[in-house]
Amino acid sequence: MLFILRALALNEVRLRMRRTSTVVALLAVVALSWAMIADPASGNALLVFNKARVLYTSSALALGSATLGALLFGLGGFYLVRGRMSEDLRSGIGGVIGATPVGSALFLAGRWLGACAYLGALVAAFMLTMLVLHALRGDGPLEPLVYLQTYALLMVPMVLFAASCAILFDSWAPLMGKGGDLLFFMLWIAQLVLMTQSGSSEVPAMMVFDFSGLAVAVAAVHGFVSGADFSIGSSPFDAALAPVSLPPLLWSARMMGLRAASAVLALAPLLPAWWLFHRYSPDRVKPGRARLRRTPLALVNAALRPLAVLANPLLALAARVPGLAGQVLADLALTFIIAPAALLAFVLCAGAAVFAPINALPALLMAAVALWGIVVGDISTRDYAGATEDLSGTVSGGVALRYLRQYAASVLLGLMFMGPVALRWAFTEPLRALALVVGVASLSALASLFGRCARTARLFLSLFLFWFYVALNATEAPRIDAVGFNGAANLHSVALYALVGALALAGGYLYNASRLAR
Repeated sequence: MLFILRALALNEVRLRMRRTSTVVALLAVVALSWAMIADPASGNALLVFNKARVLYTSSALALGSATLGALLFGLGGFYLVRGRMSEDLRSGIGGVIGATPVGSALFLAGRWLGACAYLGALVAAFMLTMLVLHALRGDGPLEPLVYLQTYALLMVPMVLFAASCAILFDSWAPLMGKGGDLLFFMLWIAQLVLMTQSGSSEVPAMMVFDFSGLAVAVAAVHGFVSGADFSIGSSPFDAALAPVSLPPLLWSARMMGLRAASAVLALAPLLPAWWLFHRYSPDRVKPGRARLRRTPLALVNAALRPLAVLANPLLALAARVPGLAGQVLADLALTFIIAPAALLAFVLCAGAAVFAPINALPALLMAAVALWGIVVGDISTRDYAGATEDLSGTVSGGVALRYLRQYAASVLLGLMFMGPVALRWAFTEPLRALALVVGVASLSALASLFGRCARTARLFLSLFLFWFYVALNATEAPRIDAVGFNGAANLHSVALYALVGALALAGGYLYNASRLAR
């Protein structure tokens, strides 16, 4: 049995590690880790207590980076590891697996161990990046054991919980689609609410459900500086105040016990997963249903299906416009036909942006960005999801031009959603309008790159939702204000996003061109 379990887990890890999406996810983790740790020379620091910065010792960098990493991996980890059983159904291998004598419990355990090992490798890469950053910006000696202890306490329960939920959601047909994605996002938000219940160094027993470890991190800080006004993340500090230094050991025995209990409790979703596992049975889940789940969004689109006729004039225009421009318009029309809710959202956002008072534009832009981000993730992946990837690649220009066409459709859709806001800001706040346009182009490039490499919208969606949540809270950080709704964007941040977008667009094009050459 152990031999079979080991073979299943290793096979799962190999399949995930060989994917291009793993390289993309790894690069994204490295980039985000460096972006999250501010250089004190910029006037911002990772940890700030009573407006005084905390020295970048091993304990400070480990605590700050692991806390932010728990946010990232808690959400992104789930979206990265789920969906394997849907792939089994689409490829037809599910029927073969279901006919094997391997028991459901053993099969799910192998899948879970492989998912944990995959996420663990990404966490290890994240920690190694922090060690390199410590060597460049750190204060004091590099203490690997401090990093290991902090990362194990804060991130292991979250990794286990994300992998367990991914197995559960893939094992029950109603949760295999976007409804499951939305449910887990709500669970992730609930984790953040628990953080507000920790107002002192005493960690209540209910924090055993705090898989993210954020409440424990807050309690650890309170134990060192009781009553202090502190922030974790890129925050400004007063250079005139003496820096603060954290001790090497911040964790009490109670905190470590609660984290160990959280790690055990994180395995709980595996029990209903074993009971609900469909085992690829045709009477319980079908390949088509694995791809087309009746989620709330699907129900909304079904109810709004009559609105899809409004995209017909756009299709007629696409037929008359030659070349790439006509293909972009056709892709845009197809988006509205597939998701009539996007058409309604565009009309509401654009109309509101025209008539809303100027001080209401940031809030309106937040809503428009969120709606657009959810829609745009599917543009570069729907060929694969609809099994028309080879057919669409035969269009003039091949897969490389298809990539540019889908990118252009994403940008055009973003300008339709948010262009009226940019136009109004162009006369009063031109820098903010420029940040909006550049941000749309940059996020579109990332959506196209992640979608084409991972062949699923979940990689972009998880990172997008994580960025969106951070942006709603870090309202004064220019690097986070990608589209300008916080009003913190400056020329440096706009240039940074322009560079990121250009690199993502070029990387995606070269990747697709190389596939064409093969």
